[in-house]
Amino acid sequence: MHLAWLELTDFRSYPDLRFDPAPGVNVLVGDNGTGKTTVLEAISYLSALRSFRGSPDAALIRAESPEAIVRGGFERESGELRVEIALPVAAPRRVMVNGKRPRRYSDVRSEVPVVAFLPDDLDLVKRGPAIRRAYLDDLAAMLSPSAGADQAEYDKALRQRNSLLRAEGRHVDPVELDVWDERVAEKGSEVLAHRLSLLDRLAPSLEAAYRDVGGGEALQATYASRWAGDDWRAASRRPADHAPALRAALLDRRTRDQEQRTTTAGPHRDEPGLVLGGRDVRTMASQGEQRTAALALRLSAYRLLEERHGRPPLLLLDDVFSELDPLRAEGVMRLLPRGQVFVTSAREDDVPVAGTRWHVEGGVIRAG
Repeated sequence: MHLAWLELTDFRSYPDLRFDPAPGVNVLVGDNGTGKTTVLEAISYLSALRSFRGSPDAALIRAESPEAIVRGGFERESGELRVEIALPVAAPRRVMVNGKRPRRYSDVRSEVPVVAFLPDDLDLVKRGPAIRRAYLDDLAAMLSPSAGADQAEYDKALRQRNSLLRAEGRHVDPVELDVWDERVAEKGSEVLAHRLSLLDRLAPSLEAAYRDVGGGEALQATYASRWAGDDWRAASRRPADHAPALRAALLDRRTRDQEQRTTTAGPHRDEPGLVLGGRDVRTMASQGEQRTAALALRLSAYRLLEERHGRPPLLLLDDVFSELDPLRAEGVMRLLPRGQVFVTSAREDDVPVAGTRWHVEGGVIRAG
């Protein structure tokens, strides 16, 4: 599968754009601020339904425009898959797949797998656990629509419980809180089961990817879940194995939650991490080791998605080669011939790979 065409209307700096990329490697060259990253952001949005920059939807709408529209057509063996997303200023967004609303948003992410390498990928390693939780949940959703649906249901139940706690605090109705405890425990246990299953699959790929991009030691993913009990690692990956522990933790921390007016137990507080030769990568690894670990996480996602779908996912490389030494750049380049790739760079010489060149300037993309 590959992206055959992309259309943008009032999306960030683009009032109107039509882009027909090549099926293989596409290199977008242009000065900083010309909109190269915006093109990659739009492609990613067609899959993830959110900005890979972490921007709210309102920030994606061009100034003084009523809405932004992103459209894309993907060619596949079974026919074209057309995704269209409208982002109005004063209304909820509209998502259409082949002219119909998808049953659930996670289906879109699974249907259009995308892996993006970004300059700030080092945050995957250096920042707190929230960004690593998002990495696991996003990858799980691309591998299985049910994982994305369970995450969405958990987030919804958690918001409802937190809303109740904020409004009522110590005066919350215990019966009403029991209802949301049950829902949070049910869906939270499913989220944990998806994460643990993914970590099992990720382990060999992560170790191999780290070595492929220049690392010598074995990189391992870790996972800490304080609410799940001492023996949670030995439990099977069935959600039913974890629901009682989360239910008990919510009840045990109820007074604390009422005082703090938020939910303090659950997978949204778990701590995925990385260990290299027994050292915490976040606090004890060198800058080079941290960057290699971040690359390994993205490469592992790419490989798992290729294995799951039987085809390589779309690969987005946003000004990545300027940040890499030759050894790590070579590790990334091993992926490029296997699928459709989009690379951005301010300097053409920084991209050590052949492909269709595109020049980005003044809201226009032209071959060159």
